[in-house]
Amino acid sequence: MSPVVSASRLHKRYRGFTAVDDVSFDIDGGRCFGFLGPNGAGKTTTLRMILGMTPMTDGRLSVFGLPMPAEGRAIRARIGVVPQADNLDPDFRVDENLEVHARYFGIPAAEARRRIPALLDFAALSERRGAKTDTLSGGMKRRLTIARALINQPELVMLDEPTTGLDPQARHVIWAKLAELKAKGTTLLLTTHYMEEAERLCDELVIMDRGRILDRGSPRELIGRHVEAEVIEIRGGDDGTFAAFAEARGCRLECQGNSLYCYSRDVAPLIEHLRQRPDVFYLHRPAGLEDVFLRLTGHELRD
Repeated sequence: MSPVVSASRLHKRYRGFTAVDDVSFDIDGGRCFGFLGPNGAGKTTTLRMILGMTPMTDGRLSVFGLPMPAEGRAIRARIGVVPQADNLDPDFRVDENLEVHARYFGIPAAEARRRIPALLDFAALSERRGAKTDTLSGGMKRRLTIARALINQPELVMLDEPTTGLDPQARHVIWAKLAELKAKGTTLLLTTHYMEEAERLCDELVIMDRGRILDRGSPRELIGRHVEAEVIEIRGGDDGTFAAFAEARGCRLECQGNSLYCYSRDVAPLIEHLRQRPDVFYLHRPAGLEDVFLRLTGHELRD
């Protein structure tokens, strides 16, 4: 089966600045594929090229086996988009936002009205059908934006940071809705800054920085490839005793602010040592995507 999206050696340059630099990937159908990276990594530019909103400088790109940009219109008809910022129309009711959006795809009004109840049920917004969107909570607006992206029954849904700014409860509800979509065979393409989101949803992902792909794999594969199995975080500083003890046992140490991170595949002796240090506050956890992300892209702040 052909991949839903196939990109080969994509480049995007703006007057001497390279936003996307020799990027290649395939996205198989019915899976969630993620793009992780700091601000300015090239994630959104890549998504815009897939949509045909930003022309590529070099490379080849096909979606559903069709060449982009030559078949851009036909491709976009089969894609749903959840943008980073909500752009719902505050002058329309919840159901009217869906009905108006359907017109962009040439869906007859009667057919749009037939689809709307199921979409509102999916988004848990049936009881708010007649409400104006400015009366909705942030989580409700995001669920409505996702429902709106499904009005054309897309084969591919592109989600640009879909849960940014939401509280944990709303985020978990949206994760459940996206997992439900994927279970029905819809392909998801996700950009996010939430590592837990990527670990929960993504079957495969790439980590990008400065326009290039640094590595690709499942969350489990990336964690196993780049970081040790477990992490001990010392908060509030250390007098050097623990650091020396850990280094002598081959642990990898990193300092960030007033925290010391110790990465190890055998933390038992380290935990025993710390239990004898009641003056030191520590946290023991399994390594995750955030550790991979920081190791590959660095700790410096990006604006």
